[in-house]
Amino acid sequence: MIDWQEIEVFLAVADELHFGRAARRLRLSQARVSQTVKTLERRVGSPLFDRTTRRVSLTAIGQRLLDDLRPAHQAVHHALTRARAAGRGITGVLRVGFFGPLAGRVVLDVMAAVRADHPDLDIHVVETQLADPCRPLRDGEVDLVLTQLPVNEPGISTGPVVLSEPRVLAVSVHHPFARRESVSLEDLARDRTFRPLGEPSSDWLDSYLPWTTPSGRPIERDRAVATFQELLTLVAAGQGICPVAAHNVRYHPRPDVAFVPFTDAPPFQFGLAWRTSEQTSRVKLFIETTHRLVTEQGGPAATAER
Repeated sequence: MIDWQEIEVFLAVADELHFGRAARRLRLSQARVSQTVKTLERRVGSPLFDRTTRRVSLTAIGQRLLDDLRPAHQAVHHALTRARAAGRGITGVLRVGFFGPLAGRVVLDVMAAVRADHPDLDIHVVETQLADPCRPLRDGEVDLVLTQLPVNEPGISTGPVVLSEPRVLAVSVHHPFARRESVSLEDLARDRTFRPLGEPSSDWLDSYLPWTTPSGRPIERDRAVATFQELLTLVAAGQGICPVAAHNVRYHPRPDVAFVPFTDAPPFQFGLAWRTSEQTSRVKLFIETTHRLVTEQGGPAATAER
């Protein structure tokens, strides 16, 4: 009979395709992970991974085992989560923030799943703004937030990526870029961009809009904006350009704004953030449910395509 740790180790190595990263994720030694995989392979009677000095990959039998085990593993975790929550009698109010309409859609899906098992838990949903998406979390107005990463701030913890979205460039329909099929990060130096009105962390701001292009040309951060609708209105007026997540093409179509794909920009990534000192049972339940739903739907990229 296969024990639970063998399953956890196998799934971690299959996810990471790297024994060292799997060991860190599980907080085990790499030698323990390697030995556990060898024990499981002896039970199965066949190699589950092809190992070379440069890469690790699943064998055909390993892939089949992964496909068979993952749904059962998720079902067990879900059952345990529900049992723990029932035992703790999770009630009260959970305040959840979201940044952007796609993050809001995910929050609503998670809220529905949580309420199905915990009808006595009251979940309040709050939109956070472009000016400083994490301010409500810092100020204690929300318990956790699904927001654009990175969030590297003292006292705040973050989870894995939940959404991954390509970047597009928002420009006025009268802008020369609106007639192009694509743009590059170098094009950001050819017009003014906008900056958030508040004081988001420097890591977040640099990820949202760098100071220079890849070749080192300066990117002008001009007028400060507080909300996304204010940003789009100023873009439509021809007062600047700005990179935004691709889902805004669907959620915020405007006749006076064009969204032009980037050829070389990294995606925007979104994840949950919460105050480290206040990871309550309600917060843990929402985090666990979010990650379960994202995994069941195929991972961050698949979720972003909805």
